[in-house]
Amino acid sequence: MHLGIFIAITESTIRIDELARAVEARGFESLWVPEFTHVPVHRRTPLPSYLRAPGAGDEQPPHRSHIFDPFITLTGAAAVTQTLKLGTGICLLIQRDTIMTAKAVACLDQLSGGRVLFGIGGGWNAEQMEHHGTMFKTRFQKMGEQVRAMKAIWTQDIAEFHGEFVNFAPLWCWPKPVQQPHPPVLLGGESSYTLQRVVDYGEGWLPRTHVLRQPAQVMQGMVELRERAVKAGRDMQTISVSVFGAAADRQQLEAYRAAGVTRAVLMVPQPADRETVLPLLDQYAQLLR
Repeated sequence: MHLGIFIAITESTIRIDELARAVEARGFESLWVPEFTHVPVHRRTPLPSYLRAPGAGDEQPPHRSHIFDPFITLTGAAAVTQTLKLGTGICLLIQRDTIMTAKAVACLDQLSGGRVLFGIGGGWNAEQMEHHGTMFKTRFQKMGEQVRAMKAIWTQDIAEFHGEFVNFAPLWCWPKPVQQPHPPVLLGGESSYTLQRVVDYGEGWLPRTHVLRQPAQVMQGMVELRERAVKAGRDMQTISVSVFGAAADRQQLEAYRAAGVTRAVLMVPQPADRETVLPLLDQYAQLLR
């Protein structure tokens, strides 16, 4: 089982180039960054309970409105590393243009030599989505079409797609990704609906441990995922499981490893300045041994 590192990069955190070098040098497999384009000033959507800090009420953490674009950030990481995998954790695909995102992922995969892990999700903030022209109720239908359309762009010289939310006539679009047939698409979420989406059009599952708080809950999800994969004729060997926000606990990590989890992603909390981050990476690195 691999270990990865998750961090939200802002102008106040450790620089991405220094961080990426440090993560790779310590032997971690992957580096993950989130996407949060902006924070609406006025919000009617309640903050999910799993995101609420103790005593913080319904207010979002202030750093969320400062988070850097994931693809620009990961390009900076790619430029100073050789083997480190580069993950979006998660990309809010439903808020993005499909063709432009397909090109961004392919360019990053080319520039990094085939190291992209494309984690995506539907999000929770209805107001934020509306600012991008996306409706909350149909976000997952849109996401499914977007993934299928992007895979067509990545794998076909002449691609076209005709759906309810994504629709384009035949087009040429290069570069194509290095990874064949394309970078793996990993879906965040914990519901049975998410597991079915993984089976339908994904290559991996990204369960969050601040939702599934016990390793046993992740393992129950893996059992259901396997059942759904068998029913659909999918080989579980083609579906990864990346436990997001795993505890830096050797016993829990060993339980994930024994269950066949592909990777566990450890979180770097805010404030993530270099004086805090580098010693924490040293602490996490002991779990690699």
